[in-house]
Amino acid sequence: MFSRVARRAFSTTKFNPYKVTVLGAGGGIGQPLSLLLKLNHKVTDLRLYDLRGAKGVATDLSHIPTNSVVRGFTPDEGDGLKEALKDTDVVLIPAGVPRKPGMTRDDLFSINAGIVRDLAAAIAENAPNAAVLVISNPVNSTVPIVAEVLKSKGVYNPKKLFGVTTLDVIRASRFISEVEGTNPTTEKVTVVGGHSGITIIPLISQTKHKLMDKEKREALIHRIQFGGDEVVKAKNGAGSATLSMAQAGAKFANSVLAGFEGERDVIEPTFVDSPLYKSEGIDFFASPVQLGPRGVEKIFPIGEITAEEEEMLAKCKETLKKNIEKGEKFVTQA
Repeated sequence: MFSRVARRAFSTTKFNPYKVTVLGAGGGIGQPLSLLLKLNHKVTDLRLYDLRGAKGVATDLSHIPTNSVVRGFTPDEGDGLKEALKDTDVVLIPAGVPRKPGMTRDDLFSINAGIVRDLAAAIAENAPNAAVLVISNPVNSTVPIVAEVLKSKGVYNPKKLFGVTTLDVIRASRFISEVEGTNPTTEKVTVVGGHSGITIIPLISQTKHKLMDKEKREALIHRIQFGGDEVVKAKNGAGSATLSMAQAGAKFANSVLAGFEGERDVIEPTFVDSPLYKSEGIDFFASPVQLGPRGVEKIFPIGEITAEEEEMLAKCKETLKKNIEKGEKFVTQA
């Protein structure tokens, strides 16, 4: 039994009333992502949407005793998507098809681009003030797709659109700890650029391991950039990174909510509408961003980097510009 003091403390605990929607909640990322959001005390109203299975996932999660209501929505209800989005604070989009062996994130474009475009249109109509967290790959192109759709509907807010690149960050922490024999929870690696292959730039020079042997460093960077291929190969056709991506998505969502609450120094690398390289025709770029009540409060430059990292950045920008233009053209030339 609780003591009188414990009962009083428990009864007066306040939970923040945030509404969060997951679009694609029945998929490989969507299900574990929804579980992690159900366990987040900041989330009191969790809406799950998918073409099928969302109600089953919601019912399953509803049995977990946390201070939130969870509901599932499907298109067969007519207004299922509208109800899932109505007045929500945060929308996460993991919807789409996963990578299979031999596929790059860019190979997913032809399928996932249309899915993301249609979901963005629904967000514009039903949740124009929500923060939108894009997980669906290729993020380098899907984030610009969402931006163009929101612009066409007159509701684009660059401070509330995010490409979730957190998986690159947590991989970097894990992989560098394996190389250096350290505790991964104490490793902090800033990852900038984009969210595929050579556009992913882990800034090893800004870590406590900046003097790492060149051969070891190059192997580490390659593994961070192409870590997703490890998972695709290991799953042997059964999917791509789902559990680690769910953890990354939930971590970033929690940071966005912490920013909404006004917590100080909430800083995460994320792919956003950025001024850093607009003069070079690159409208979106991932770098550390301070999160706050309005979403993006401040975008930080990448800081001092080595000649090797400058070379990586040049290659990144060349590819990233093409990826962004591909997403923008998908909407504007449709």
